[in-house]
Amino acid sequence: MHRTPLHCPDPWRYARRNTRPVTVRGVGIGGANPIRVQSMITCDTMDTAACIRQTLDLASVGCELVRITAPTVKDAANLEHIARGLRERGCEVPLVADIHFKPQAAMESARWVDKVRINPGNYADSKKFDIREYTDDQYDAELERIRERFTPLVALCRERGIALRIGTNHGSLSDRIMNRYGDTPLGMVESALEFARISRDLDYHSLVFSMKSSNPKVMIQAYRLLVSRLDELGPDWNYPVHLGVTEAGDGEDARIKSAIGIGSLLADGIGDTVRVSLTEDSVREIPVAQALVEPFNRIPAGSAQGESFGDRLSFDPFSFVRRRSARLECDGIGVGGEELVRVFIPRTAHGKIAHRIDRMGDYRPEIIVENAGVHEVDPRDGLVMDALNATDHPQIVTVRDGLDLCPIRAFRLLAARLRPPHLIVLKDTLQPPVGPGADSLRTLLDASTVPGSLLCDGIGDGILVRGEEAPDRAMRLAYNILQAAGTRIFKTDYVACPSCGRTLFDLQSTTARIKAATSHLKGVKIAIMGCIVNGPGEMADADFGYVGGAPGKVNLYVGKTAVKFNIPEADAVDRLQDLIAEHGKWIGPPAPESLAGPAY
Repeated sequence: MHRTPLHCPDPWRYARRNTRPVTVRGVGIGGANPIRVQSMITCDTMDTAACIRQTLDLASVGCELVRITAPTVKDAANLEHIARGLRERGCEVPLVADIHFKPQAAMESARWVDKVRINPGNYADSKKFDIREYTDDQYDAELERIRERFTPLVALCRERGIALRIGTNHGSLSDRIMNRYGDTPLGMVESALEFARISRDLDYHSLVFSMKSSNPKVMIQAYRLLVSRLDELGPDWNYPVHLGVTEAGDGEDARIKSAIGIGSLLADGIGDTVRVSLTEDSVREIPVAQALVEPFNRIPAGSAQGESFGDRLSFDPFSFVRRRSARLECDGIGVGGEELVRVFIPRTAHGKIAHRIDRMGDYRPEIIVENAGVHEVDPRDGLVMDALNATDHPQIVTVRDGLDLCPIRAFRLLAARLRPPHLIVLKDTLQPPVGPGADSLRTLLDASTVPGSLLCDGIGDGILVRGEEAPDRAMRLAYNILQAAGTRIFKTDYVACPSCGRTLFDLQSTTARIKAATSHLKGVKIAIMGCIVNGPGEMADADFGYVGGAPGKVNLYVGKTAVKFNIPEADAVDRLQDLIAEHGKWIGPPAPESLAGPAY
């Protein structure tokens, strides 16, 4: 058992974190303002007309802030023309400059935009992935060097009255942070705080923080640790937070991964602005972001929702440990203990697909709920919980349908009150639909957020998806949630950045080609990055990387190490396959007649 976490004053009821508002060209972030949605254009920053067109397209679908990359001083200077063109067309959407590596580009950008985003892992730092020990004096000298490079930007932002996002990314931390804290959530938080302290010393407070990762577990832990540290530092450290799962990829998998990371934090009251990163056209990010924040924007500012309980959480919110349970066998399949988290299905749904289960491949159901004798309980019922806990033989337990509890909190309460030998089956909803007409995006996001959040906290021995009524789609969704949460890897995992003006190849078509060639490789993680900025560092724990090195040229990586250079783009996918084979992870694709998975 663990104390109530500082990141969330009451884990049993919803209350949005109290933050100071930061204004960006009239758009308030934090405080009593709605949770804002934002995105990033993908064209070359020197193409003024294209930048204006893409920004207008985003604004027209409800994007509230638009980010533009500024990799060079020349690009940064062109932000003047982009901003002028937008204002002449009556578009007042705030513009955010995205900066990596070059303080000079940040300084130029700050003259023309409404907010600047810097990555403290590579702002004024040349990352070499060196392993060395820093003495305290050497570490302090590095911080002083950063202060000298960062102070002019803070002074200019304060002078112009514009905002600054300190955006840390997992895998792109400085050598200084890596060697002291490792590539960890703690390292991410400390990296941001170094820059925040400099800003505060200069009496500048228009700050927004982000802690992004392509791994939802890491992302959730980093944001929790961030707000915990901010609370510990004092009430005037209540800066707003920008949420995002970086390099989520495309399609359903990307939406699931984003919902797990962003949705679980929003459910705990963390988050003041959101960006969903998809390797798709930017306008497609906005409906997903809007759907994620909409339920929370309906809750009046300053109000709390739900019952409060005095129980301690059964998990540590800052590190992952799977909840202990006993192993049982159901339908000839092991569940609980060290077994994989299993996919459950109701008997009625199983009957609808029984005739084709042998053709469902990796998406087939494993355990019929009724056959497993699952107990449905109200975890608030002390007599029922006492009776279960007094039982010597381990039982499989879930939360009863129809309860007026938030599903995440209901299963947290069950985990807190149920003795560890007993097993828990997660549900995506306690109010399953009773007929057609459910919104497909809403269903997908809710089904991902609830069990995904709990899985990332180590809760759950099985998963049961009912929000999606079609049994075959429910099976696919259940397995994809397990994959996105890092709970059960059964297919190739892709980390793909969402594209921007730095990208050196077409990310959407390239991602599609790589998936077509490698999607049968179970358990292999491949990063697809448009440029070096999102390359060796931000690939984090990927096995192989496909990274833009120059126009028309690709570099291939094993982990964070570049091993093949300047490969013509036309040959790069084949060379990636060769590289995977060199490391013993290539298998040939299955014959067409035995391809796994149902058709949708």
